[in-house]
Parts: sequence; structure tokens; C-alpha cells
Amino acid sequence: MFRKILCPVDGTEHATLALERAVELAGKYGASLTVCVVNVAHGTGRSPRINHWTDEQVAKILSDAVAQAKGAETVQIVAREVGPAIVQYAETGEYDCIVMGTGDKRGLSRLMLGSVAADVSGRAHCSVLVAR
Repeated sequence: MFRKILCPVDGTEHATLALERAVELAGKYGASLTVCVVNVAHGTGRSPRINHWTDEQVAKILSDAVAQAKGAETVQIVAREVGPAIVQYAETGEYDCIVMGTGDKRGLSRLMLGSVAADVSGRAHCSVLVAR
């Protein structure tokens, strides 16, 4: 059913749960698994670009993920917006499933902050599994 699975992680408990599900799916279907970190680039126009995480922080997030998902490929994506970056990477890489976590945003915080998982599931060309 699935042959290429993409799992965005950010070092949170929600991402760890999503990675557990991604590992299960990859094992069940014999699919390849790629773990990605989207490092948000801040700065506009003439100001210098500053990434949300340092290279060391990204390396730690990815190494922790690989310890959980042995044999998974890893990638860092640098972008201004997380959701569109995940969708674009998945489409370009011909992934057929994105597995991601979501926080417990409810009420006003959900309306104001939005949800990366909701954004990805609304834009993606492929199946999206949102782990809770």
C-alpha cells in the first residue's frame, strides 16, 4: 500500500508518537522511511536569515529520531513555512504517505496559531496520518 513514508519531527512527544506509527507502517508495508526536520528561516528582505534551530540542535533531533527508526533516511529542510515545505518535499520526492503528530491546541489557540497537521492534510497530494 505504501512504499515511501515521510515523517516530520521536531523533538516533541507528539513527533515521537508519530515516528512510532511511521516505523510501524514502514515495517508492515516494507516501505522506505525518511525523517525530516523543517528548520524555519526567520528574517525578511535585507535582514540576515536566522534559522529557528542551530545545526547542532537539528543534528540532535535527527539522531534521536534515527535511534528510534533505525535505517531511516534523514533530511533537513529550511523554509519560511513548515506546512507548505513538508507538502512540497513529499510531492517532489514522490512520497505516498506523510505521518505526523499534532499538539493539543483547542479553542482560541487553535484559531490563532493554526495547525501544521491540518495545513499539511489539506494541501497534501498523498495520504496523511495524524498521530495522537
